[in-house]
Amino acid sequence: MGLGIDALRSFVVLAEELHFGRASLRRHVSQPALSKQIKRLEAAIGGKLFERTTGHVLLTPAGDALRDRARALVTDAAALESFGQHAVRSSLGRLRIGFGIAAIGDLLPRAVIAFRRSYPDVILEMQDLGSQKQLDAVLDGSLDLGFVRMPISNVRIESTNVLREEMMIVVPANGFPERLSLRLLRDKPFVLIARATSETFQRHALSLCLAAGFSANVVQEAKELFTVLNLVRAGLGVSLLPGTARKMGVPGVRFHPVKSGSASWTIGMIWRKDRRELIEPFQKAVMAVKKT
Repeated sequence: MGLGIDALRSFVVLAEELHFGRASLRRHVSQPALSKQIKRLEAAIGGKLFERTTGHVLLTPAGDALRDRARALVTDAAALESFGQHAVRSSLGRLRIGFGIAAIGDLLPRAVIAFRRSYPDVILEMQDLGSQKQLDAVLDGSLDLGFVRMPISNVRIESTNVLREEMMIVVPANGFPERLSLRLLRDKPFVLIARATSETFQRHALSLCLAAGFSANVVQEAKELFTVLNLVRAGLGVSLLPGTARKMGVPGVRFHPVKSGSASWTIGMIWRKDRRELIEPFQKAVMAVKKT
C-alpha cells in the first residue's frame, strides 16, 4: 500500500492540531474517515505515528521524524497540481494572432483590450508577419488567426472583412504645398516600410509610384511605422504609409491622400475552418470595436 497524498495531508494537519476533531474540520472529512486515513498510513510505513490517549494525541518519534518531510511533500504536490492546472488552461486557452502594419495601427489593439475584458485567462500570442507568411502559418497550425490583405482564396480558410485601409502620402509639415499629388514627389527621396517587414506593402507603394509615372528613389527602409514617421519628420525623405499611421500622433508630418483607385485595400481576418476555438469570441470583439 502506497503513501497517498490525501493521507499525507491528513497526517500533516493532525500533526499540527493534535486533535482529531479540529483536524477533521480542517480536512472537511468525518473523524472516522480521518482515523482510517491515518491507520492506512501507519500500516503502509509499518508503525505508529500517533499515541492516542484519553483527551490527548501525541506524535510518536516516527511521527515527529516524518512530519517535516510530509509537509514538504504536501507543499510540492499542491504546487504540481497548480502547475498542471495552469498548463491545461494554457493549452486550451491560447490564441495565436498574426498581424501586419495596417492592422496594428488601431483596430487590433482595441480588439485585444476588449477581448481581455471577457477572457482574462486566455493567453494571447502576437506575431508581426506579412500577409503570405500569416496565411502559411494559419494553414500549418502555428497561428490560429491572421489579419491579412484580401482576397484570400483557399478551401481550408474562412475569412471575414474587417476594415478598409488607404495608402497615404506622408511629408514633413513644412516645405510642401497644401495640395499634393504623388507625381509631384517624383524627385524626392523615399523612406519606406522594409521589404522584410511587409513585402506586399512595399510592392504596393512602389507600384503606386510607377502608376504616377516614376520609380521611387528609396534611400531608407525601416521596420516600424513610428520609425518611418520620425525619419520623414526629420527631413530624410517622404513616404507612403497606411492611413492608420495618423493615429500615432507623430508631430511635424502631414498626410495627403493618394488619388488613385488602387491606393486602398481590404484587410480581413482569416482562420482555418477546422480550428474555431476562441475564434468566434475574438471576431465579436473585433466587430464591436470596429463600430466605435
